Amino acid sequence: MAKTQDEIKELLSTNLFKKGIANNYITINNDNSYITYHCKNNTKRKLSNPEEFVQATAYLKLVIDYNYSPLNISVNENVQVGSSTKEADILVYNETNSKILIVVECKEEQINERQFQVAVDQAYSYAHSLASQYIWVTSGIKDEYFEIVELYPIERISISDIPKRAGKVERYKYVKGEKEPQAGTQAELRQKFKSAHDALWGGGALAPTTAFDELDKLIFCKIWDEKWRDNTPKTKGEPFAFQIISYPEDKDDKQNLKAKTELEKRVRELYEHGRKKDPEVFKDDIKLDKHKIYTVVQYLQDINLSRTDLDAKGVAFQSFMGEFFRGDFGQFFTPNPIVEFIVNSINIDKDWKVLDTSCGSGGFLLYALKTIRDEANEIYGENAESSSWKDYWHEFAEKHLFGIEINEQISRVAKMNMIIHDDGHTNIITNDGLKNNKTLEIENRNLKFQDGTFDLIMTNPPFGSTIKADEVNYYKEYELFEKNLGITEIKDRIADDNNKKKWRASQSTEILFLERCYKYLNEENGYLAIVVPDGILTNSTSQYVRDWLVEKFKILAVVSLPQHTFSHVKAGVKSSILFLKKHPKVVTQKFEQTLKDVKALVQKEKDLDKEQRTERMLDLYKERIFQFVNDYKVLMIEVENIGYDATGKKIEGSELPEVAKRIKSII
Repeated sequence: MAKTQDEIKELLSTNLFKKGIANNYITINNDNSYITYHCKNNTKRKLSNPEEFVQATAYLKLVIDYNYSPLNISVNENVQVGSSTKEADILVYNETNSKILIVVECKEEQINERQFQVAVDQAYSYAHSLASQYIWVTSGIKDEYFEIVELYPIERISISDIPKRAGKVERYKYVKGEKEPQAGTQAELRQKFKSAHDALWGGGALAPTTAFDELDKLIFCKIWDEKWRDNTPKTKGEPFAFQIISYPEDKDDKQNLKAKTELEKRVRELYEHGRKKDPEVFKDDIKLDKHKIYTVVQYLQDINLSRTDLDAKGVAFQSFMGEFFRGDFGQFFTPNPIVEFIVNSINIDKDWKVLDTSCGSGGFLLYALKTIRDEANEIYGENAESSSWKDYWHEFAEKHLFGIEINEQISRVAKMNMIIHDDGHTNIITNDGLKNNKTLEIENRNLKFQDGTFDLIMTNPPFGSTIKADEVNYYKEYELFEKNLGITEIKDRIADDNNKKKWRASQSTEILFLERCYKYLNEENGYLAIVVPDGILTNSTSQYVRDWLVEKFKILAVVSLPQHTFSHVKAGVKSSILFLKKHPKVVTQKFEQTLKDVKALVQKEKDLDKEQRTERMLDLYKERIFQFVNDYKVLMIEVENIGYDATGKKIEGSELPEVAKRIKSII
């Protein structure tokens, strides 16, 4: 597929291409449609061709990174292979252009492992015919290098890299503090993640979800290796562990078993070191064999995840992750436009403690982090990237963001998401978000999930599930599990917890999450933004829930979403978003006392039938509560255009940005 103008602009904005253009190694025409290589055979090519991206990158690396002269490089030169004429992508000659040193075979980024090996064989045939010394096969996403050690019969060995001009073959490419992998683009990183996953999956060799889990573990190892300055500063000058290292023992072994065995050992050591520091991130061992680990390292070794732009790597991981998981795990993903809308509707303060009680892949936490990071960018301006700039938002990530996710695999994804975005992962725990904080302390060894301590909760809890009282041991902790609730319920609440008549047999998860969030919120004015099914707001059987909400919260806004909002993530329930502010304790106590007083009065009026009694209680309740609740206005908004259709396809004219401004003005 031809590259878009945005993709071309992203490529041209990289340091490699800026240098190439500034030094006249290449020229790009005004509309970015053609590239001219100023090399041995001056060649002009169409830039939007997917393979041209890879070829142009390889050419510039040969000149800038490997120091070969453009006058010794041919691009798309015809060569004789047997009885036919073929076009070699790139040929590197010696100083006098009398001998070919390197054959470079370029393929588009999206080729699979089988197609890549076909490209290796193709390059091998060119090298054989041209009597070249080295082979470089690249898709821009993956690289393999070979040295021809015997011409008759021809034999090749795998090497870590081609040599620099007038240099020699080194056993490894990257050295800590000396030569380190470079940052990548968003498109490049996304494709690397996808290609590495597909190579692990192998059309069925591993289950797709298992392949994703294992890739997650290796990404973790890669980032741990890159952060050697923090983790193992005394290893400066040593080779990075997460890279291919050649061994003399493999000269006669085409399987590279020594290299693969040693790489596996190094990667597992990285994993164990990382796990000791963060035992909650990954509890399982790496399940891949040496061959699969070797393949993934080939894809990831040449990119520096830590140095890659935070937004670029975040979007790349989110995009890859979303494409992969949306099918089987769609319920764990709140669509980004909805997440962004909720976060943009709230004036998040960097000193707030923020929680998502059903965090899924961590979308709300990541957007909250982005908000504070954008704030840091505005404050520090040209000094962005300074230590003060990083401290401003990194402390928020590390100490103010919290998440609970019941599904262990998705919880790992959330942690990985936070690691990719530069931390905050240590406060994401795997557990049932409906359990009390004391249980979480014991089961997760985390003392930070205290009731009454969170300033903001943003969450999209699971809908449609039912919690049965006889299947959990925490139902007695919930008021909303009680029967005699609601403004129009004439019966008194039963005080004895052991009286079976007090409790419902079951309760919906979405209703219980309302109460769990209430308990977590700051005792004085904590905020809650929560997605709920419309049944809570409209069904007559849920009136007691609405009564409870009025008693516990000031309802700031209700945003009704269209039916298709969650269709493409496997949820079709009509939903709304509630923006709530927890009442100060004294106000809630007044509500509770008012209801008790009203019930006591109406209970004495024996001549009223059920309908009259209901009406009488409502009238008295409204009359009394408005004595201490003034200026109570609820912003009610129905949104029709949310920026995408039922399939998730983007459409113009979203109403969400304007609605977010309106809500933000009242929070």
